[in-house]
Amino acid sequence: MINADDLIAIDIHTHAEEPCCGHRDDGYDEFQAGMANYFRNPAGKDGMLPSVQQTADYFRERKIGAVIFPVDAERETGFRRYSNEDVAEICAENSDILIPFASVDPWKGKAGIREIRRLCRDFGVYGFKFHPTMQGFWPNERQFYPIYEAIQDEGKIALFHTGQTGVGSGMPGGMGMRLKYSNPMAIDDVAADFPDLKIIMAHPAFPWQEEALAVCQHKPNVYIDLSGWSPKYFPEILVKYANSLIKKKVLFGSDWPAITPDRWLSDFENAPFRDEVRPLILKDNARRLLNI
Repeated sequence: MINADDLIAIDIHTHAEEPCCGHRDDGYDEFQAGMANYFRNPAGKDGMLPSVQQTADYFRERKIGAVIFPVDAERETGFRRYSNEDVAEICAENSDILIPFASVDPWKGKAGIREIRRLCRDFGVYGFKFHPTMQGFWPNERQFYPIYEAIQDEGKIALFHTGQTGVGSGMPGGMGMRLKYSNPMAIDDVAADFPDLKIIMAHPAFPWQEEALAVCQHKPNVYIDLSGWSPKYFPEILVKYANSLIKKKVLFGSDWPAITPDRWLSDFENAPFRDEVRPLILKDNARRLLNI
C-alpha cells in the first residue's frame, strides 16, 4: 500500500492510454497524433505511449503517487476500451505508487452499474472517471443517476472532465466531440442531488472557469484538479481562489502522458501560489480525499 509520508506529491490525474493486450483500433493512431499536436508532446506522435507499468516506474523514481485510469468511450468513439481489470491488476502489483480508478461509459446502464460494484468490491478501485464530451452525455440527465448512486453507495469518487478538451482538437469536426457537455454547471446538479458523493472536476475549465469555481466553493463535496494545463497558463482568478476560499479543495494533476509531472511541477514553482497552500495542492488535499 502507498505510504503517503514517503511521497513528495500525489498526481490525481493520469491516463492509461496504451492497451497492454492487442493492437490499436483503426483511427487510434490519428487520434493520439492529434492529442500530441495539441499538447506539443512527442508521445503518441513517434510511437507507443507509456504502459501502466512504465507509468509506475516513472512515478516511483520521482516519489509521486499517481491516480491512473482508462477512459471508456466506446459508444461515441468506437475505440475499444482499455480493460479496467487490467489496469487495476497492474496497480495492485505497484500498490506502493499507483492508485486505481476505473471508467465505465454511463450509457451502459445496468451493465455499467454491475461493473462499478464489481470493480469496487473485487478490484479495490478508488473512483471512476467520466468524460462528458468524449462520452457524449449531459452529466445531470436523470437517466445516468443510478450510475452515480452506485458510486456513492460504494463510497467512491466520481471524477468529471470539465471545459475544453484536447480530444479531437484540430481534427475534422473536432472528431465529433461536443464541448457543451463539459460545462461544469451540469456537475452542480449532480453535487446537489448526491451530497455524499465526492466529486472532482478535472482541469481549469476553460471557458467556464468562474462557473467551476462557484460550484467548488458552494458544494462541500466538490473538488478541482489542476491537470491538463501548465501552471504558467492558469487564469488569475483560479490562482486567487486556490490561495484562499478553496485552498483545501484543489488538487495537483498532470494529465500524464499529455503533460509530464516534471513539466507541471517546474512551472508550479514559479506560479504565484502561497507557500502555505503549495503542500495542500501537491499532496495533503488528495491524501485526505483518498483517505490514504
